[in-house]
Amino acid sequence: MTSYDPFARGPHPVGVRTQTWTDGARDRALPIEVWYPATDAHSGQDLDPEHQDRFKAMPMAPETQQAAVRDASSRDGTLPLVVFSHGFGGERRQTTHFCTHLASHGYAVASMDHIGNTTADLLQQGMAAASGGELPDPLEMMQGFIDDRPADASFVIDQMLEGAGGVPIDADRIGITGHSFGGWTTLQTTGKDARIRAALPLAPAGGESPLTADLEGEEPLGGSLDFDWGRDVPTLFLVADLDTLLPLPGMRGLIARTPAPRRAIVLSDSDHFHFCDGVEQMHDLFKMMGPMMAASGPLANSNSKQMFEDMKASSELCPGEHAYALIQGLGLAHFDAHLRENEGAATFIDGDLVAHLAERGVRTEEIS
Repeated sequence: MTSYDPFARGPHPVGVRTQTWTDGARDRALPIEVWYPATDAHSGQDLDPEHQDRFKAMPMAPETQQAAVRDASSRDGTLPLVVFSHGFGGERRQTTHFCTHLASHGYAVASMDHIGNTTADLLQQGMAAASGGELPDPLEMMQGFIDDRPADASFVIDQMLEGAGGVPIDADRIGITGHSFGGWTTLQTTGKDARIRAALPLAPAGGESPLTADLEGEEPLGGSLDFDWGRDVPTLFLVADLDTLLPLPGMRGLIARTPAPRRAIVLSDSDHFHFCDGVEQMHDLFKMMGPMMAASGPLANSNSKQMFEDMKASSELCPGEHAYALIQGLGLAHFDAHLRENEGAATFIDGDLVAHLAERGVRTEEIS
């Protein structure tokens, strides 16, 4: 173990801004969250509940906090950029623990709502179905998301490079990460956008899954992925061993398709929502809502009922703190090594990652 420590919070306080950017070519307005290193005038405020930003994911949702200061003044200097993509039915602030961790270490992080595929959209569709309304054709709906999501991510890169985020960006130091459908977006955007130099998919979609069991023909997400990248992009997969929605066998197949250089670390005793904020609350809420989603709405299919019954309670899984250590530590080291060419990070990330995490009481294994 070197003196390099990616698990520790970085030296900078974190600021956050919310904006809306419109892609005129697609007539598509995207809510955007941008995290960035703030000036020392805000030192300690990002970790102080009295100064932390508070937000609601939806109007009726409970208020939550993130470890950042709303509209804090930004530090001088050009920053590396990481784009974050949320999951199916998620939203741009679903994994703030990681976005703020990166910003505390000197990164700009930009995350967009993939409109049409957010938490609010999913709830509206479920309520419509419960009221007897007609759902969109699932294959047509999925194809729209397949087209929009990588374009959203590349549009955000364009806007950040043009200065829309309020911080200068180094065009040669751009990475991407995302969870679930956002992990698929990470892989697909990497193939389509040559500006991306490092990728960190978190429990990505695209492999075999009970969620797509009733769709006709080839699984649409996996079938649409193009791994002919034409360049080397270091890719680190972080996945869950008990993932109910996107099981590990499907992950293994997806990892095998990804061009080298790549590595993959599996978090023991974890499920799909270990990659979000508030792991225990998110997981148990999803398990509780399972019967309703299995009966109607976009997640309803022949396997849904059994899928939700098979989910363990969060008390039977590893604690959220283990997931945060995995994502923050390995995610930061991956980007530091490949976007910043940090020697300590390169030594760390090329070493025994399972041992690094075991030192912190986090059980993992590596997929070779």
